[in-house]
Amino acid sequence: MRVFFTGGSGKAGKWAIRHLQQQGHRVLNVDRVASGLDCSELLVDLCDPGQVIGAMSQFADFHELDEGTGVPRYDAVVHFAAVPRVMIGTDGECFRQNTQSTYNVIEAATKLGIPKIIFASSETTYGVCFADGEVLPDYVPVDEDHPTVPHDSYAMSKVCNEVTGRSFQARSGADIYGLRINNVIEPDEYATNFPAFLDDPATRRRNIFAYIDARDLGHMVDCCLRTDGLGYQVFNVANDDMSVSISTDEVRARFYPDVPLQRPMRPDETFYANDKAKRLVGFAPQHSWREVLG
Repeated sequence: MRVFFTGGSGKAGKWAIRHLQQQGHRVLNVDRVASGLDCSELLVDLCDPGQVIGAMSQFADFHELDEGTGVPRYDAVVHFAAVPRVMIGTDGECFRQNTQSTYNVIEAATKLGIPKIIFASSETTYGVCFADGEVLPDYVPVDEDHPTVPHDSYAMSKVCNEVTGRSFQARSGADIYGLRINNVIEPDEYATNFPAFLDDPATRRRNIFAYIDARDLGHMVDCCLRTDGLGYQVFNVANDDMSVSISTDEVRARFYPDVPLQRPMRPDETFYANDKAKRLVGFAPQHSWREVLG
């Protein structure tokens, strides 16, 4: 597939692009800074709607000129570009950039007739991650039906983006899938970051004790590219196990004693349910911190 990928210069985007290339997709990275990846790139301000639709409707690389058949259409758009969290700049600017860029990207894609759009939403939509103090889930494991009532500008922007995606899907009929991505972990971060998580599980409370390996995130994007006909969907994206070494029963006893349990859970099962992604798009995460730390 010919894929228009925004935000490929970021942490998650680099891994996703490499994985998509390994699967044979032709990827254009669209970002404000170069990625250093071996792929075609355009430097674009995604908050400018003219630049977005211009980038999406022009040649991406010199080899496309040789075909002599005009500008080829993209088969899919993957939108990862965003201010990645609160407390980088002002709250208002985080909200503005994230919502404006997403509107521009999805609007351009649907107007150009691109049939598949995948965008990065977030675990933060559930209101736990960036809460002032402690906010507990309404129930565990947390699935896509859990209420999304965030208190911070980043998560607010992601909830707005989900509404934007749903609205454009209703108008256009395109497949538009939102990925509620959990804490992205690169392979080398298992050795550097996870010993502290294992020593003090409370440090993972804001991430609902979950994580997503960057390689498995790339796999999830590819699963979505290969699955047609689902209309508008949101998916939790996490690995199968928790990011702590204590059992699910211990996590519940220490951190969720009064939180209802929706169904029986395996001893090391993630509290950030990924069942829907497995069922609908064939998501099958392969990695775990246990490969490195035992």
